[in-house]
Amino acid sequence: MALELPLERAQRWLHAVVVHPGTIEEAVASGVARVELAPEDVPRLILPTRTLTSVERLAVYHGMYLMRMEEALAVDYPALKHFLGDRSFLELVCAYVQVHPSRSYSLNRLGDMLPEFVRDVPGVPRRAFCHELARLELAISQVFDETETPALDAVEVASMPTEAWEGACLRPIDAFRLLALSYPVNDYVQSVKDENHDHPAARLKRNWVVLYRRSYSVYRLALSRHAHDLLADLAAGYPLGEAVAAALRRGGRRGPREDDLFRWFREWVSEGLFQSLVRR
Repeated sequence: MALELPLERAQRWLHAVVVHPGTIEEAVASGVARVELAPEDVPRLILPTRTLTSVERLAVYHGMYLMRMEEALAVDYPALKHFLGDRSFLELVCAYVQVHPSRSYSLNRLGDMLPEFVRDVPGVPRRAFCHELARLELAISQVFDETETPALDAVEVASMPTEAWEGACLRPIDAFRLLALSYPVNDYVQSVKDENHDHPAARLKRNWVVLYRRSYSVYRLALSRHAHDLLADLAAGYPLGEAVAAALRRGGRRGPREDDLFRWFREWVSEGLFQSLVRR
């Protein structure tokens, strides 16, 4: 005799079974699932077919769930998957979705908490490197999904009087991220993208990168420390004159020249990193 279970309870039970990390038998017998439905009553709710038992029918969805989560996260974290290998990445995904399950109709932002999870969960090899690799790949996906904002055009830049540039404040485009890194993860991401087998070692190496989107493509521009610090000041809203003066003070005698700073600034404007400027 078929079992009539209220829809809300049936949904909670099915979710508990499908997302369980163990076998389908363990999932059906888990404490969370038992709250809604006793294991012996499963055949009354999920009827068997000629070829599949009730539990085997459930196993189809149970197995596909984790595969779909792994597939979605592999799209956003291909370099992390490459570094860990297929088996370790799948184990990481399995642990991750237990703590941070999908709560949206879209899987676009499923991996937003993965960098922090990698940093904190036990057993991840070369944890610090993997954490930074995940940070960079998350930034790439965020930039890709950001709102498209128009960049400063040549007319607006040309109309700014020379004497007004010192007090000009610039606002970066929305699809913009600036990262200071301790490992060569930008180079690692590129080596995976290029299918280059000569990957950089997971050793300490400070580096800096700005990510931005233009014409629906994400670009990663490697920066020097001085260029990063100048761009960070500009993105924070400091007037150009103050940002340049601060960069020269930080650099000291061995730092960049004023010509270098303005060359970087012109490059960033031409690359479309800023969406507007305000005259003080």
